Order: sequence, then C-alpha cells, then structure tokens
Amino acid sequence: MKVLITGCTGMLGSDLVKACSSTHEVVGTCSEDFDITSLKETQDYIKHIKPDVIIHSAAFTDVDGCESNIDKAFVINALGTRNIALAANEVNASVAYISTDYVYDGTKDSPYFEYDTVNPLSIYGKSKLEGENFIKSLKGRFYIIRTSWLFGNNGKNFVKTMLELSKTKDTLNIVNDQIGSPTYTPDLAEAINELIMSERYGIYHITNSGYCSWFDFAREIFKFAGIDHMNLEAITTETLGRPAPRPRNSRLEKFYWKLNGFEELRSYKEAVAEYITKL
Repeated sequence: MKVLITGCTGMLGSDLVKACSSTHEVVGTCSEDFDITSLKETQDYIKHIKPDVIIHSAAFTDVDGCESNIDKAFVINALGTRNIALAANEVNASVAYISTDYVYDGTKDSPYFEYDTVNPLSIYGKSKLEGENFIKSLKGRFYIIRTSWLFGNNGKNFVKTMLELSKTKDTLNIVNDQIGSPTYTPDLAEAINELIMSERYGIYHITNSGYCSWFDFAREIFKFAGIDHMNLEAITTETLGRPAPRPRNSRLEKFYWKLNGFEELRSYKEAVAEYITKL
C-alpha cells in the first residue's frame, strides 16, 4: 500500500515512517509540504499522491498552549482533520487519526472503554474530539486511535525531562494524582502499522500495558537510569497549577484491540528500560 503520514517529523510521526516503511511505500509529510489548515492545499497534495491510507498524526499538541490559542487549536486539530478526511474521500483512501486520552474527563473509577461517554475538560481535548467527529462523519473507512503519555526518540517527553532535571536538581515535585499508561512511540507505531494492514476499522485504545501516576513513572525512570540521588516529593494537580485541566484517570481499556485478536503491547516498564539504554 501507499501510506501518507502527516506530522512525519514529530515524535510519533517519525516512528510511524520507520514502522510502515518496511511493508509499504511511505510518503512522509510535514507543514512544509502542504498546510492541513488549507482545504485546497490538502486536496491538491493528496490528489497528487493518491495514497491508499493516510495516517494523520499532525496536531497542535501543546496542551497548555491550546488554552490560550483556542482558534489555533481548533483550526489545526479540528478543521485540519476535516480537510484530511475530505481529501481522503476524493481519492478513496482510509484514514487513521491519532487521538488522545484527553477526550475523557477522568472522573471514572476504572479504565475507559472505547464506547464510554467522552467529555473533554481542556481545549486540547475538545479540539481533538472535534477531529474525531469530523473523521466519523465524513469517512466510512477510518481508524480512530486514542493513546496517552507518549515518549520516544524524537522530541520532548517526560522521560527526557526527568533525566535532564536530574543533572541540576536533587529534589523534584511530581504530580501523584493523575494515572495513565506511558506509551513508547516505536511500539505504538508498530501497532498502528499492524492495524492499517488488517482493515479492521473502528475506534481503538492503544497504549503500552500497565498504569502508573506521574510520580511512579518518575521513580521508574530514575531506577532504570541508575540515578539514586533524586528526592521525589508527591504533589497534587492543584499544587502544580497548570493552565489546562487534566483528566485524573487516563487509563484506557484496550477492549476492541483485544477483541479483534491483536496482541497487547508490552509493559511500559520494559519500554522505558529499553528507551533509556538508547539515549
């Protein structure tokens, strides 16, 4: 198949290019190739490439930045996704849209199933949900992939931040009342490649296995890195005081992933250990 990947220079996008290139003809694109917020540019480019599948990973992912740039968030994450869907219709391509745990409000006491009611708290979550709605309303052949807490080789992430801070600090305050699944982008990219080859369309939750708080995640990072001088202090979300509200519970149940016979991704702890050895 010919696979077009938007956001190919991003953390997930770059790993999607690697994962898909072994089995498909891949066209990686970024904002320099075409502007997803322009319907005409998007249509013209996709008509020229004629992909079989579009993996849409490009997004405005600055969660706090979205709160103060509402128009930008919706233009990129919602209307940009609409443009991708419209252009895909014209060349009969399927679309895999990368979404987020932020479409949930985090008030549930157990992991979220794909069919659970969505109720985003933040502008980022609301704009990504609108992207989902455009995909569902405009495409018959789509995959919506909700994931969480990404870390990988290309770009900023929590693991890199913790290791950088450990070079200059002995004490860190880490939030302990948000729970989710850290997800390694090379593992996620391989799973997405497997999904698009299956043609089993629908909404999926895909993360590495296991759950933790940010506090526990930081503790695991320093353990695997062999850093024992850090003093970690648990704090609340309110104490941190970030502009955008976060879901307290970001646990995603991989119900349809398992129901369709796909193998669960390995533990996030195994992935973190591998990632740190490569840094």
